Amino acid sequence: MGKQMTEMLKGTLEGIVLAILAVRPAYGYEITARLRDQGFSDIAEGTVYALLVRIEQRGLVDVEKVPSEKGPPRKVYTLNALGGEDLEEFWRTWSFLAERIEQLHQNIENSQEAGE
Repeated sequence: MGKQMTEMLKGTLEGIVLAILAVRPAYGYEITARLRDQGFSDIAEGTVYALLVRIEQRGLVDVEKVPSEKGPPRKVYTLNALGGEDLEEFWRTWSFLAERIEQLHQNIENSQEAGE
């Protein structure tokens, strides 16, 4: 992953993880696997676990310890109402930024086609 992708992902990963949890509850490794299935292949598990600690501390998820067949219980994260509100704000912000960036991109392309 390039430096720009890494930097952009830092600002959006929380929203992406909340969106994954909006579909269904999951534990850390499962979230990492879902991210990889979505094409985010270079995301380290440690990055996801650190993010999960932050969103738990901020009260955006509910956590339940579920017995595991191998080793200690797993922490399963469920998006709660506050996390849902945060996710809605993420999508509004994402839409705003994506529209403005696309508009800027189109303006630049149109200028280049016009020979400006």
